[in-house]
Amino acid sequence: MPACLSVIVPALNEAAGIEATLRPLQGLRAAGHEVILVDGGSEDATQSVAAPLADRVLVSASGRARQMNAGAAQARGDVLLFLHADTIAPGSLAELALSALAARWRWGRFDVRIQGSHPLLRVVGWLMSLRSCLTGVATGDQGIFVRRTLYEAVGGYPDIPLMEDIALSRRLKRHGRPACVRVPLLTSGRRWEQHGVLRTILLMWRLRLAYALGADPARLARHYRR
Repeated sequence: MPACLSVIVPALNEAAGIEATLRPLQGLRAAGHEVILVDGGSEDATQSVAAPLADRVLVSASGRARQMNAGAAQARGDVLLFLHADTIAPGSLAELALSALAARWRWGRFDVRIQGSHPLLRVVGWLMSLRSCLTGVATGDQGIFVRRTLYEAVGGYPDIPLMEDIALSRRLKRHGRPACVRVPLLTSGRRWEQHGVLRTILLMWRLRLAYALGADPARLARHYRR
C-alpha cells in the first residue's frame, strides 16, 4: 500500500495569506494524502478561509510546537511534513518527500528560498540551505518531513516557544542525518523586510548561539517577539 503523507500547517492570524499556502496542496489531497491546519486561536478568518482547502482544521493551544504536535496526533499519514503557514511548496512536494524516504533516509528537509525584493534575501536562503546540509539541522521554513514511527520515537517537538525546529532536528539526528531535498520551498520574507534584513540576520545568529549555549527558549522567544 502506498505511503500516505500528512502535511501539518500551524497557523495564527494568517487569513490574508493562508490560501496561497494551501492552494498548491490540492493536488496532493486529490492523490490521497491529507492536509491538516492547526489554528492557535486566530482572531481573524484563518479557519474559515482554510476550511475548504484542508481535510481538517483543528484548534489547539498557541505555539508552533504545540500546534504541530496536535496535528501529528490526529494525522493518519505514515509520513508527517510540517509546513509553515507563510511558506509555499511545489506541486511535487509529496513525491519528493516520499521518494527521499523510500531510499535510505528516515527524515529530511527541503532547500529554502526567501521571497522579497531585497537582494540579500536570496543569499540568506542559499546560506540557510547550505548550513542545513552541512550540520544536519533544519529550520521550520524548510518543511521538515519524517516517518511517523521515528517522530513518535523521539517524542515529537519539545514544548518550547522558540527553537523547536532546532531541538527536533537534534533529536532526529541521533537516528541519522536528514535527506537534503534541493528543490526549494518559497517562504515569506515579510519579517526580514519589516525589521531590516541585516538586523534580522544578526538577531537570528544571536538567538541560535544563545540557544546552543543553553539559554532558556522562553527568554529567547520574548526577545525575538520584541
